[in-house]
Amino acid sequence: MSVMEPMADRLSLSGEAADLVAALRRAMRKAARAGQPAMPLSVAQLELLSLVEENPGARPGDLADLLRLAPNSVSTLANAMVGTGMLARAPGTRDRRTVEYTLTAEGLAMVSQWRRTNTLLLARAVAELSQGEQKTLASALPVLAHLIEAINARTEDVAHVEEGATTV
Repeated sequence: MSVMEPMADRLSLSGEAADLVAALRRAMRKAARAGQPAMPLSVAQLELLSLVEENPGARPGDLADLLRLAPNSVSTLANAMVGTGMLARAPGTRDRRTVEYTLTAEGLAMVSQWRRTNTLLLARAVAELSQGEQKTLASALPVLAHLIEAINARTEDVAHVEEGATTV
């Protein structure tokens, strides 16, 4: 076995995993929208609200880093959410020149409703799996959590990957 084979295997596995994650996200988004056609928020808005729930008092720059978006894009999105009453904006606690965001009760209700919809959707889909498949899925959850941690730890490397300097 050459040195290239393990790297090729990792690239193949990574490509398959990326395709499956993308397909899973699309399937969940489609099914969740079908289950909640009256949901007034976009996925981007729901992701922003979810991040603010996980990071109360987050500043626009913090949210931009977490979402990997331009700060002005996050500010525009956050301002729209403030306008709908889902987010509250307040002067920064450490620096009054900055702003911090927290969820309002209405924003929390939307995030909770969306999570509940997704949880029920997954519960129904998991119920259709065989017992063996359910056990395999359950045993894969810690691996997926570790994969998320590894990806989050390497977010700075993404720019290098895009420039062609991959390290696999």
